[in-house]
Amino acid sequence: MNLRPALLSLALVAALPAVAHAERGLEVRDLAKLDRVSSPILSPDGRKVVFSKRVVNFDANKAASALWIEDLVARDAAPPTRLTPDGWNVNSPEFSGDGARVYFLSAKNGSSQLYAIPTAGGEPVQLTDIAGDVGAYRISPDGKRVALAIEVFPDCKADFQCSMKQAKERQDRKASGVVFDRLFIRHWDAWNEGKLNRVFVADLQDAAKVTQATLVGPDVSGDVPSRPFGDASEFAWAPDGKSLILSARKADREEPWSTNFDLYQVRADGTGTAKNLTASNKAWDTGPVFSQDGKTLYYRAMKRPGFEADRFALMALDLASGKAREIDPKWDASANGITLSDDGKTIYTTAQELGQEPLFAVDVASGDVTTLVKDGSVTAFAMAGPTLVYTRNSLQTGDQLFAAQADGSTPRPITQSAGEMLPDVKFGEAQQFKFTGWNNETVHGYVVKPWNYQPGKKYPVAFLIHGGPQGSFGNGWSYRWNPQTYAGQGYAVVMIDFHGSTGYGQAFTDAISQHWGDRPLEDLQKGWAAAQQQFDFLDADKACALGASYGGFMVNWIAGNWNQPWKCLVTHDGVFDQRMMGYATEELWFSEWENGGTPFEHPQNYERFNPVDHVSKWKVPILVVHGQQDFRIPVEQGIGAFTAAQRRGVESKFLYFPDENHWVLKPQNSVLWHDTVNAWLKQHIGQGAK
Repeated sequence: MNLRPALLSLALVAALPAVAHAERGLEVRDLAKLDRVSSPILSPDGRKVVFSKRVVNFDANKAASALWIEDLVARDAAPPTRLTPDGWNVNSPEFSGDGARVYFLSAKNGSSQLYAIPTAGGEPVQLTDIAGDVGAYRISPDGKRVALAIEVFPDCKADFQCSMKQAKERQDRKASGVVFDRLFIRHWDAWNEGKLNRVFVADLQDAAKVTQATLVGPDVSGDVPSRPFGDASEFAWAPDGKSLILSARKADREEPWSTNFDLYQVRADGTGTAKNLTASNKAWDTGPVFSQDGKTLYYRAMKRPGFEADRFALMALDLASGKAREIDPKWDASANGITLSDDGKTIYTTAQELGQEPLFAVDVASGDVTTLVKDGSVTAFAMAGPTLVYTRNSLQTGDQLFAAQADGSTPRPITQSAGEMLPDVKFGEAQQFKFTGWNNETVHGYVVKPWNYQPGKKYPVAFLIHGGPQGSFGNGWSYRWNPQTYAGQGYAVVMIDFHGSTGYGQAFTDAISQHWGDRPLEDLQKGWAAAQQQFDFLDADKACALGASYGGFMVNWIAGNWNQPWKCLVTHDGVFDQRMMGYATEELWFSEWENGGTPFEHPQNYERFNPVDHVSKWKVPILVVHGQQDFRIPVEQGIGAFTAAQRRGVESKFLYFPDENHWVLKPQNSVLWHDTVNAWLKQHIGQGAK
């Protein structure tokens, strides 16, 4: 065989312009259509992994999730195969104790019910047929019973038909008015119908579907799981199956300004009264996990009532004596969950750390912490036998599933990265940097280069400001505010983890409370200056500032207090009037903690950093975005900001979503959001390098 013509052809291909390789940046339509993997679980022997894969039907403006399975021993000889049938939308997988089948929830037949499917494959079997939706579940240790979380009217107790009847009667009423006599009247994106999430126990029978169940903890008057984002980690079976632990906050008139979740031990047969195990702590207690012998209850706890961003410490409660101890008092991190090792000596958890979110092993006896998976953000994991599986993402890839040894060594990918799913897309290179910010303390940030970066050229800048405010724009992937979508348009991206950000110690996080407009603004100003000094490709004369939630507040604040560097602004679901926010938001504890009390007791605190008081200095073109169903920061805040700009004669636009909440979730709406924002940036700072 003559190799010279072949080698010559390869050389010619290599010499072709880059466009011949169809190399391009990430676009919003790529982001909206990407498959997403999540929820990995392991069979008890650690041999098989099951995970969820979400696939988007972009034209239908919806998505569906299926379960996939892989035999980890077979490795590449047996790649992942689909476990659940086509046309099913499923979630919340869990292996049976013997590993022979996988449980999951699906609304295939009209309401969310519990199903099981053989691990070897086959047809799903419906296990429950409850009049209502099963929101979460936990299988008992012996596999014979199930705890079900179901939304019901409290006076109906365990009569599911009663709840259905009440709901229909309300729907059929000719008058639409509703009378409330206490808060919450609405929460996140839903109006309060008077229902509670409650936990019920039923026997599992393969021959018959469960239609009835026993209410456990009838005297625990609170949502389990909690609203709006609670899950099955908020209730747990005791190893002997005789009781359960529920994490609940009382659903009374004080609920909207309380973060006091307690752990209640309740009998599995529904009798007796609930025992409050954490009554002495008036802050948040959650995530119960029993030791195998049932003598110790592990959980996470905050210390300061009313503060939702306090540090979650790892706790161990001796159930015989009632004494609790903190396991990790020297670890200045907030644990995200608890997975207990088989021998009970180690707790595995994730936590934010300096812009990353690693996986850690915490020694129960000493509190010593070891890092198992370091870089990027670990979003979910499972351990069984000798095996660890986890999903991890970064600024350059979406969630990817890995399998490794139990100590985190020898990881190998099970699913594709975003780059492998989009082989023609080039992602912008991300780099962390640091500088001296407020109080002469070290502050971190990230810069992302445009996808088509060339040394020596300057690029317009998207300056992103994260929400929370106790949050982070760290080394992680997002489907809403993803810096790669800006890098993919030819922009450089700058992100600052200002004081108040999480992952840099609790004191750093605490620093923003009652200081929304000064300390973080100083960090943003110094971070912007430091970024220009450290990265010569940033075109400071062509920069726009963008933010959502707290970031939206900061953009509104910047509009009247630091508008000099910016050619345009984008504020999404941002606070415009602090005083009205204190009365109109649903989770009152948030505004009250951040402002040092109520707006009627401390009105001066709400006016100290109030964007509405600085509208007279607005002059930079501003795009305002808001969703009608956002009850965290009501839509009037966005309307107010747009009205202010219009009345001032400032160039402005208002993008309104009648069907979105605090986030823009529907694929087509997400595309419209990005297209509108990108067009705004292009109009004011152009696109590409100079």
